[in-house]
Amino acid sequence: MPKIESWGNLPAGVREHLIDRMRDRTIGIANLNQLRLWIESKPEVPEGDWYKDFGSFKICGRGSFPKTFLLRGQAAKGLAL
Repeated sequence: MPKIESWGNLPAGVREHLIDRMRDRTIGIANLNQLRLWIESKPEVPEGDWYKDFGSFKICGRGSFPKTFLLRGQAAKGLAL
């Protein structure tokens, strides 16, 4: 299984999209710190679609790349981590 990519290894377009979604969904610093700690743990992720629910938001991805953020209550697809 692949491991999630660190922020610095994401393609520029993916980083920009994630930043836009963080702002649109008003994901706060405390929540981003939870995300940072999870990513720093270098979790394994499936090859296909996946998501990680942090309670107040979800991060969704495919393979080693995170793709977007969802708010609590928004439906995510893929394997729950």
